[in-house]
Amino acid sequence: MNKLRNFITLSLVFLLPLFFLPLTQEYFITNKIYLFSIGILLLLVLVAVQIFLTKKIAWKRSPFDAGLAFMLIATVLSVSITSPNKIEAILNPYFGLLMLLVLVLFYFFLFHNTDKKSAHRYLNLLEGGGFIAALITIIFFFNPLKNASLPAQLQFLKFSTFSTVGNQLDLAILLGFLFVANIASLFTKRRGGSPWVLTSLFVLAIALFMSIYNIVRPENQQLSILLTPISQSWFASLEILKNPLTAIFGAGVGNFAAVFTKVKDAFFNQTPYWQISSFNTSRSAILHIFTETGLLGLITFFFLFYSLWLELKKLSAENADKKLLYFGSAYVFMVLLIFPPSFISLFLFFFILFWVASESHSHHESTKQELNLSNLPPVYLGIGLILIALTVGAGYLLGRSYLAEYYSKKSLDGYAANKVILVYNSQRDALIYNPYIERFHINFAQTNLIIANNIASRGSKLTNQERQTVVQAVQTAINEAKAVVILNPQKASNWEALAAVYRYILNAVKGADSWSVSSLQRAIQLDPANPVYRLSLGGVYYTLKDYTDAVSSFEQAVALKPDWANAHYNLAWSDYQLKNYQKAASEMQNVLKLIDKKQNPNDYLKAQKELEQFKKQIPKETGNQNTQPSNLQLPNTQQQPQISPKLELPKGASPEAQ
Repeated sequence: MNKLRNFITLSLVFLLPLFFLPLTQEYFITNKIYLFSIGILLLLVLVAVQIFLTKKIAWKRSPFDAGLAFMLIATVLSVSITSPNKIEAILNPYFGLLMLLVLVLFYFFLFHNTDKKSAHRYLNLLEGGGFIAALITIIFFFNPLKNASLPAQLQFLKFSTFSTVGNQLDLAILLGFLFVANIASLFTKRRGGSPWVLTSLFVLAIALFMSIYNIVRPENQQLSILLTPISQSWFASLEILKNPLTAIFGAGVGNFAAVFTKVKDAFFNQTPYWQISSFNTSRSAILHIFTETGLLGLITFFFLFYSLWLELKKLSAENADKKLLYFGSAYVFMVLLIFPPSFISLFLFFFILFWVASESHSHHESTKQELNLSNLPPVYLGIGLILIALTVGAGYLLGRSYLAEYYSKKSLDGYAANKVILVYNSQRDALIYNPYIERFHINFAQTNLIIANNIASRGSKLTNQERQTVVQAVQTAINEAKAVVILNPQKASNWEALAAVYRYILNAVKGADSWSVSSLQRAIQLDPANPVYRLSLGGVYYTLKDYTDAVSSFEQAVALKPDWANAHYNLAWSDYQLKNYQKAASEMQNVLKLIDKKQNPNDYLKAQKELEQFKKQIPKETGNQNTQPSNLQLPNTQQQPQISPKLELPKGASPEAQ
């Protein structure tokens, strides 16, 4: 049993940098988390079997038991009390309860199998996996498969930024840790100057340079890594202190985005990130833990680091790994202070805890504990059966969750292949297996809108059956979008997604106009500094020919983002419809000032032509008031289904009906 447990833990450490599967929407971190989850379940089954066979419960006390227990409790309380969508909080791939629980249990299994040599064995395996990942990074940096003919499922191999670790930031963090560990090894008698260390250092240095280069100079803008501005991250952490409940328990695990939109100010709109409505993680893992789990989580985190520092001080001066552990601990702390939370960085944190605990444990054999239950069959049988039941139950739920991710990826493959039936069925299956993931509902809503649009494009020629099909598709789209705001009503982007559905059916469904306005107003209330939502609201008013309210919304968008040409353009046309020709011409002149003539010559000529049209109307303000038809292209108003007479939906379709 011990050998089998050692094999599983050693395999997981080795596979951490290498394991990925192109079966889910995100190939790397998602699959690493599920791999570790399966490993933990297998280890729990082995523990149960061992209890049945030995009739004993054995464990070891580590110096970090209390801190890890408190961190888990703080996270559980945050999920239970303040997280709106508790299932997403559990499955969150950045900092979720499942990830944290898996890492804590993995730490305990590592420590339980510890002897004086095991810590170095785990480090060697991590270095071995990292070495292979570094070689793969170096090979793919030169893009060897750029011109290769690959199936659609393997197109990701054509990117020069491909890595088995995941994104380039996670890769750099892991390679940086291994590089620091190898540098520190040069000063130890055991490994200093060995050919393996020198070779590993050389390969790691090259791969680390390439990963940093890919972060600074990505091969295309879509692959760039966007980090939350540190100022907004700091303000988000302070925001939770305004309420006693969130101050103690945080805003809720998986709910950083809702806090970010509250603290985002107009200055953010002058940054390159202004079109990003929100970020899912803080710039700093420490600030992220504080924001989502409150003072309780922050205190437990620093308690762990304080315990780590105390244990490092206790190590004797003769300890061969003392310098290495100091360097590694300092590196991990800086990573968590500077960069967002991730499975890789948190794994390194727990790995350092295990390493320090194992070094400390080698001098404290009294930490071994054993409870003999041979005279109490109901107790050891009950404990073993409970472990088996918990493992089976957790495995079933994890299996459903992974199948949902699998079908979500399958729907994307259907989009690429233009197979609507495959897309529809896969998205429906994803929701059946896990109905608590917000993006699944949004995707299914959009698919139903596409189906409704394809049928409604026939206009007045629709048969009664076709009209009924459109009604069902639209109603499903609305229900799915409403499910998102029910799962988390604190996210502005969820309300905007619901509004997008209503905007799409403005010309086909009675009441969609007021529902769209209501949803956008909720989004604006949650994200007041977002000019995009104001522009969308103005677009709805413009479509409804309510030009006065349209002007008001566009003016607010301009105030929030003065250098946004599209906001000025829409404001110009709204003023034109109100016959405010002088103001319309002034706004169109602003558009010309903001458009780059060389990069967008067509837009520049279009605005220039329309400015001349506006100017011609200025002298005629007291005369002929007939205006020319507007060719303004407002957001989200193109290609909307046109149905006459409009469809009627039940009152439950309104955003207020939950």
